[in-house]
Amino acid sequence: MKVLVVGPGGREHALVSALLADPFVREVHAAPGNAGMAAVVRTHPIDANDPQAVTGLAQRLGADLVVIGPEAPLAAGVADAVAAAGIPVFGPSREAAQLEASKAFAKQIMAAANVPTAMAKVAENAAEAAEALDTFGAPYVVKDDGLAAGKGVVVTADRAEALAHAQTCFDAGGSVVIEEYLDGPEISLFVLSDGRCVLPLAPAQDFKRIFDGDQGPNTGGMGAYSPVDWAPENLVDQVIERVAQPVVDEMRHRGTPFKGVLYCGLALTRQGVRVIEFNARFGDPETQAVLARLKTPLGGVLLAAAKGELDRIDGLHWMDQSAVAVVLASKNYPQAPRTGDRIGGLQEAAALEGVSVLHAGTAMAADAVVSAGGRVLAVVGLGEDLDAARTRAYAGMDRITLDGGQYRRDIALKAARGEVSIPGAPEAAANRPAVGA
Repeated sequence: MKVLVVGPGGREHALVSALLADPFVREVHAAPGNAGMAAVVRTHPIDANDPQAVTGLAQRLGADLVVIGPEAPLAAGVADAVAAAGIPVFGPSREAAQLEASKAFAKQIMAAANVPTAMAKVAENAAEAAEALDTFGAPYVVKDDGLAAGKGVVVTADRAEALAHAQTCFDAGGSVVIEEYLDGPEISLFVLSDGRCVLPLAPAQDFKRIFDGDQGPNTGGMGAYSPVDWAPENLVDQVIERVAQPVVDEMRHRGTPFKGVLYCGLALTRQGVRVIEFNARFGDPETQAVLARLKTPLGGVLLAAAKGELDRIDGLHWMDQSAVAVVLASKNYPQAPRTGDRIGGLQEAAALEGVSVLHAGTAMAADAVVSAGGRVLAVVGLGEDLDAARTRAYAGMDRITLDGGQYRRDIALKAARGEVSIPGAPEAAANRPAVGA
């Protein structure tokens, strides 16, 4: 089949790479793509958020499947327009994508579906925000209700900082969701849905803060790894039974079936698994690590989800290897990222055994690849365990040059050392079986 991947980032480059490895996919296109995707597939410089532009391109190409990567096109109704044209599309409708586009809506769905999550209040002004902060106490969790590219959340012990973030959202015409703080390590699980059936991928853990040791402001994600060996053996079954399937059922009952990937951001707390947030698309950079381990051809799985035939897929198969993805960000990211800087060493990094380079914010300028966004690229290392995967990922990163570039040195480090623990669970991480292996 011929597949069109919509989006410009690292997640889309990972999808393109996985689709190119599928023997049943004869042609892949990307729109608008980036410099990395342009080196391996034909790219099309259209506005990915324009439903008519994406639909028209898919029709001209004769695409058999359209895969929508980012959240903004979904919220703009691109999937609706493509589906209305009779083209199978992997990605939820605008109404179903409200699971990500509105934190308040997601809380309503979770309440209706009896999904375990943090207690929360919606605030429309400073007085309501102050009252909610005092209700839950520190650490304070304040979330922009709308889309914020993964950077709309503030978690802080400073009440003034929490109020300031809320006020910024109010000033922009939005509202905020203020929640109780959930203790415990976080895990990401992607669950494919055809509107009725669900199919989980392997879990991953990502790293949101800009600096080592989880310091500094939140970002869109600075790295990820998979599998998550320290997680409970039955975690995936728990999430399917208590989270993903009930949410998909509730959306279907409301007349807005969810077709695409439900990203479940989870906290493993003393009280058990709790949902932190939903996304309506593949996460970035978890996708880079997870898809690096996938053995099952991806194209047929996504097409089955798009056509409501996911029950025909008899599970997914995974490599025994571990994958670590490390993100290179531009100078001054996430506050005011500098762009236009030349990137060197890309071929040298990609030539290393077990290493791949997936572009995110890159572009071509004359003969050079230059930075064109806050998160520039991810280096993915595959190895027999997390130690080996980390070694390869950082060996690749060390080959790459970018003036002012920054990346974390501790991606997957605690997990590799067996130092990640779940509150109230005394078992050593080293004794836990691999999840999703």
